[in-house]
Amino acid sequence: MSKTILLRNPAGDTAEIDSFGAELMSWRASGAELVWREDPAVWDQSAPILFPVVGWTRNGAVRVAGKTYPLSLHGFAWRKQFSIRGGAEDFVRLALEADDETRALYPFEFELLAEFRLLPGGLENALVVTNKGETPLPYACGLHPAFNWPLAGSNAPHSVVFEQAEGSEVPIIAPGGLISSRTKPVPVSGNALSLSLDLMKNDALVFLDLKSRSLAFDNGAGARLRVELQDFPHIGFWSLPPAPYLCIEPWTGYGDPEDFYGELAEKPSMRLLAPGESARHAAIFRFESTVSID
Repeated sequence: MSKTILLRNPAGDTAEIDSFGAELMSWRASGAELVWREDPAVWDQSAPILFPVVGWTRNGAVRVAGKTYPLSLHGFAWRKQFSIRGGAEDFVRLALEADDETRALYPFEFELLAEFRLLPGGLENALVVTNKGETPLPYACGLHPAFNWPLAGSNAPHSVVFEQAEGSEVPIIAPGGLISSRTKPVPVSGNALSLSLDLMKNDALVFLDLKSRSLAFDNGAGARLRVELQDFPHIGFWSLPPAPYLCIEPWTGYGDPEDFYGELAEKPSMRLLAPGESARHAAIFRFESTVSID
């Protein structure tokens, strides 16, 4: 049965996590609600966990050892019940393991831990993947939190400010959600991406192989949401204009390339874990403001 976990810290910050999907439902820092509350009329999620694939797969399926499995958009973790493995007032660890349902989609033994820790003015969200089987484990994982846009109630133009200058071209999303080798221009000047309501009206913006290890969602009025990436080399931005949110999505992998027809383990960007091996991927979100938030 789904359970809502409430985290608190001495700074007065709070977070709510649903054990179904290990989904972040709310995060308040310095008096500001930062996470978009799901609205089934617009989008019935707020922060799904992506595993064991990120993005779309060709025809909603993957191939393992010559057999086809119906593993589709963003995998299955977002629609599975996680168990609580421990925690404290400001921390929780949730776990998902292989079962008959997951094996029918993805024939591997695994453990996926989703960890949430409140920091002063911040929230760390980590994914830990462990190979519980006897063969190499191919996987990709990612976070998909939707943050309120406007951020902290600002009507000023918003932007994403990267730690370093990034390219001004991103891949075109081809039919079926596949990643094309063709690109399109985006409004990046130096290290800043200017945001507008129509920027993502056709699909997500996907920045592959970032040079930056951090970035900030800036509200143009003295507040920003800083994101620090730990072993997440790619990032996506997505919204459903005019819905009032921006998804900031750290990824280890991405959707099937348009010209890819191979096995899951051969797909570009997939990670391979040896039996018994674990890997940890984390993002730290920090809310910073030079103005008071009502």
